[in-house]
Amino acid sequence: MQNAAPPLVRLKPADSLGQAAILRKMYEQADLNPLVASLIERAQAVSADPGAAIDLATILLAQGGPLAQEGRVMQRAAARVQPSYQVVHGLGTGLRILALVTPGDFMANTPIDFLLSGSDVVLIQHFVDETTQVLDLPPHDVAFMAVGEGPENAAVLANLSRLLKNFSGPILNNAPGLVARLTRDRVSVMLANVPGVLCPLNLRVNRTMLTAAERTGRFFDYPAVVRPIGSHAGQGLAKVEDADDLRAYLAVNPEGEFYTAPFIDYRGADGLFSKARIVLIGGKAYASHMACSPHWMVHYLNAGMEGNSARRSVEAAWMADFEKGFAQRHATAFKAMAQAVGLDYFGLDCAELPDGRLLVFELDVAMIVHDMDSEALFPYKKPAMHKLFAAFVEDCRVESRRFGPWVTGAG
Repeated sequence: MQNAAPPLVRLKPADSLGQAAILRKMYEQADLNPLVASLIERAQAVSADPGAAIDLATILLAQGGPLAQEGRVMQRAAARVQPSYQVVHGLGTGLRILALVTPGDFMANTPIDFLLSGSDVVLIQHFVDETTQVLDLPPHDVAFMAVGEGPENAAVLANLSRLLKNFSGPILNNAPGLVARLTRDRVSVMLANVPGVLCPLNLRVNRTMLTAAERTGRFFDYPAVVRPIGSHAGQGLAKVEDADDLRAYLAVNPEGEFYTAPFIDYRGADGLFSKARIVLIGGKAYASHMACSPHWMVHYLNAGMEGNSARRSVEAAWMADFEKGFAQRHATAFKAMAQAVGLDYFGLDCAELPDGRLLVFELDVAMIVHDMDSEALFPYKKPAMHKLFAAFVEDCRVESRRFGPWVTGAG
């Protein structure tokens, strides 16, 4: 890295509860009315508290629908007034990790706040967007470029490539250009020749091309999966078996651009579809979760894991044996993927095929990773998640030590 003058220090970060604390309350179905009332009072005071506004925005974003849109507006407005927000974990005596984030929902940025559960880290979230001219950053020990891939973030990532070009301090995932290339179509090409990996070729097509395919059958093999560009969590995702299915899909999905890919039947010997979320930190694989379902479209929230002890037992055994089992079987694939991707931190959703290959569905830096599941139902999850969290904090610590006692603004 080139040596450059440290960025200027401007506003002191505003205090924030953080996304993780707020979502944990919601996950536990706590009464949020007293908290909301207090936040509104602070946000509307004569000396308005931007931290209260950013926390209110988080609550609104979590509601979805029209309230989420209000949350986006509030979040962007608060970030313009005050770009930096401080979230204290535990005693707050650990590392000061600064995350460069951009306004958006819970999948817009790497979920660093969730990764710090059980630590004493102070997280500083510093908002940037496509118009940010300079990085005026608060003091910190290590930075992390947390903005994720997505159509709405393309201009932000391009701007961050400029802003971080000569960044002189310790920073992880300092590769906005690499993150921008983590689209489904580019990832499928990136992983095409990785040994032991099958990542079906994703094509980015417009509506006219899909309509032509529905009429002529050209370039399109059935069965296939189709989804709108930029969609997540199965929104707009469907399997089409023939031209009639594709016609019906287009009739109810008005978007202009889509991804298409061949459908791969990844059912196991038990007849279930099992999809795992893995996080690679410094090239090493860590287990996040594995959901099992009789339906091919598997997401943890729709797989019925809470109500099915047999499926939880499968996940528990997978997690307990992860390092000597799953991770060992796919060690070569994980190493090759880490090299191909070139990032310090990223996640992937995948499945193990009957022939032993790793079927990769998606690769991203902003996949949700958390430890909020009920300990009564999922007693095996917290130890696995805290192993992942500890690895993330240690990776940040190692990066900070490479630069010695470097603190932004120290001169």
